[in-house]
Amino acid sequence: MFDAVRNNKRIVQVFLALIALPFAFFGVESYVRNAGGDGDVAKVGKTTISAQEFQRAYREQQERLRGALGANFDAKMFDTPEARLNVVNGLVDQRVLLLEAAKGRLYASDAQLAQVITRIPALQEDGQFSQAKYEQALKAQGLTIQGFEAQLRQDLTLQQVVGAVADTGLVAKAQAAQVLRIQMENREVAAYLLNPSQFVAKAKVDEAAARKYYDANGAQFQVPEQVKAEYVVLSADALKAQSAVGDAEVKAWYDSHQDRYQQAEERRASHILIMAEAAAPAADKAKAKAKAEALLAELKANPAKFAEIAKKESQDPGSAANGGDLGFFVRGAMVKPFADTVFSLKEGETSGVVQTDYGYHIIKLTGIKPGKVKPFEAVKGEIEAELKAQAAARKYAEAAENFSNLVYEQSDSLKPAADKFKLTIQTSAWLTRNAAPADAAQAASAANPKVLDALFADDALKNKRNTAAVEVAPNTLVAARVLEHKPASQHPFDEVKAAIIEQLTRQEVLKLVKAEGESQLAKLQSGEDKLAWSPAKGVSRMSPSQLPREALVALFKADVKKLPAYVGVELPGNGYGLFKITKVERPEKVDDTQVARLQEQYAQFAAQQDTAAYLAALRKKYGVEIHKAALENKER
Repeated sequence: MFDAVRNNKRIVQVFLALIALPFAFFGVESYVRNAGGDGDVAKVGKTTISAQEFQRAYREQQERLRGALGANFDAKMFDTPEARLNVVNGLVDQRVLLLEAAKGRLYASDAQLAQVITRIPALQEDGQFSQAKYEQALKAQGLTIQGFEAQLRQDLTLQQVVGAVADTGLVAKAQAAQVLRIQMENREVAAYLLNPSQFVAKAKVDEAAARKYYDANGAQFQVPEQVKAEYVVLSADALKAQSAVGDAEVKAWYDSHQDRYQQAEERRASHILIMAEAAAPAADKAKAKAKAEALLAELKANPAKFAEIAKKESQDPGSAANGGDLGFFVRGAMVKPFADTVFSLKEGETSGVVQTDYGYHIIKLTGIKPGKVKPFEAVKGEIEAELKAQAAARKYAEAAENFSNLVYEQSDSLKPAADKFKLTIQTSAWLTRNAAPADAAQAASAANPKVLDALFADDALKNKRNTAAVEVAPNTLVAARVLEHKPASQHPFDEVKAAIIEQLTRQEVLKLVKAEGESQLAKLQSGEDKLAWSPAKGVSRMSPSQLPREALVALFKADVKKLPAYVGVELPGNGYGLFKITKVERPEKVDDTQVARLQEQYAQFAAQQDTAAYLAALRKKYGVEIHKAALENKER
């Protein structure tokens, strides 16, 4: 409970996320003065969105996705006209809201701004706003007070615009109750499934039908153009393996950087806590303090009973059972008043009553581990790896240009570059133009999209020349050369005949199943029911059982004024289902808590719909023109 980092981590993250928000709005005046120019991606009213603004937002969106998806991030997913258009639409929505805020003279006051900033917990010290912490946090993000407050003021202003619309998303309790009753409606359903396997023997597909399909769908049987390539990878990691660092150099580094290997003093303490939160009434605090002072008096009379009293009286659930023992910790792990006391005591000494935001403590110092420097042998490997990495980075910087020149100047072979930089020539599998790297290792190989573009260029294909050195990752270059080339072709009919017959047979089976199912449904609806139904089960929208979605949709669309009611539905890949509805129950009363929850969900949905409609109206009001041609050039 006293781990300051653990307790404040989430608060700090929230604040850092707040101050690291992209500066999306820069003031109405700057937009109005922007008369446009070459490369503008959109026009909103009399203002424009420049290519620079778009590119900045595009990069920020990429980084957000990269952070969210991690190793699953694929830049190609984001490198499309549709993705670029989505970014522009986001900028347009921001702009129309800003223009509307200016027109309505909406403005966040200094008082509103101060209220938001001073209430951020990470900027408080002893329950009070700390100007020093505020300035330090902004400095860490490379922001000025003026810039951050202008950004925050703009965001608060725009929240007023959007909030005024979103807050109108209301749903009546009666509406929510009615929807809940519909969701909870239970239908007793029996089923009869027509299995495709029963119709396989009736499905006849001959070679002539397969040939006809093959001739009509040649594109399905295309084999794309392929290359097999050899390649070399120059990277800082590869050069690191070639680097050697002597023991003397490692020792010299250690001697000159001992401050990095200093272990802080640790202390072990036990405590007795009588809880009283900072916001507790004064009377409660006084009562807690009086109890702590009474316990302190008891301890002075019987010092050896500290653990016994802690087990009985301490209100810290994490340490009371252990006689108040908190183990060893460094100064920064505890809140300041507690830490200051612990690090001022002598071993075996007991403190007076110490107040923190958690209440009143009596603390006993039970152990001291003096600060010390980590021994050389303990950090030798760490230093050696760091020095190798530094050496490799320097070596890479020197080698990159020479490597690029060498693969270009001696373009008929990768061997000179491989020999000079002690690299291994590797061979790829067969690759197509759109082969996507399966993992991070393949991304630094001939399968990298940038390398593939170079391999399928005319010079590489026709003349078998080395590709240029391509940067596939930071401090990583790849050069490749085509070994073999296969033009695009089509699989011979005999090679795919069996697969075509299988596919057409499956399609024919499903047609037969559907025809039989529809015939059976017609008989059921005419009153002839001779099917061996499964036992009836209850089905509701909230508890759909194991039924496929297609069946559920059909069941709840069925007319149940007259029972039994019959439904037939195709089940993709699984044949045809016939269902008999024998009973329908809809509750008259529903739980108020569930109604309130549903009411809130629908209100949120309504607010989203209202906001979308409002943005559409603002776009129409101010006029929006998106220059899609400017988005085709992704580098802009």
